[in-house]
Amino acid sequence: MMIKPAPVEPIESAVHLCVDMQRIFARGGVWETPWMERVLPVVADIAARYAPSTIFTRFVTPEHPEQRPGRWRRYYRRWEAALRPNLAPGQLDLVPELQRLVPPARIVDKPAYSAFKHADLASLLADHGIGTVVITGAETDVCVLATVLDAVDLGFRVVLVEDALCSSSDPGHDALMTMYRTRYGQQIDLLGRNELFDLWRP
Repeated sequence: MMIKPAPVEPIESAVHLCVDMQRIFARGGVWETPWMERVLPVVADIAARYAPSTIFTRFVTPEHPEQRPGRWRRYYRRWEAALRPNLAPGQLDLVPELQRLVPPARIVDKPAYSAFKHADLASLLADHGIGTVVITGAETDVCVLATVLDAVDLGFRVVLVEDALCSSSDPGHDALMTMYRTRYGQQIDLLGRNELFDLWRP
């Protein structure tokens, strides 16, 4: 007998947390994510609908590897092209389709993968009574993953919009979607854009 999944609860007291949709990850960027272009219209649609409740994160690279601790130094010696002095102007900016939504949307910068490495983000959400984070962006198996796991540990309900996530690794993306479905059913909901619009009516 097939067990029907429990219905997804309406979304209330939420923010849309859009992770790292920046020019550095777009076509021609140092860390190009080839199918970002495919999901960008969906992300832009969500961000426009919920602009006052949207927070964009930006992954901000250092000027020198020594400005980051431990293995990050090795990482940036490998990726010297991503150090700030070596980047073309504007590469750390949001893609234009999203930048135009600021304000009312907001931007927070982070030095590492998780959005919650921005020191004030968790307390900002708590101060505003936010219990749910709706997550879109890049990359599914790197910065989105780190953000999702931190959000779970902090007790947030996490809503992942499946058609608004992208990665440069198809196997990595698919593996994470499977893990979320099979291991995190009590804390993470996976929805499509249209399901999100039905459930979140601010």
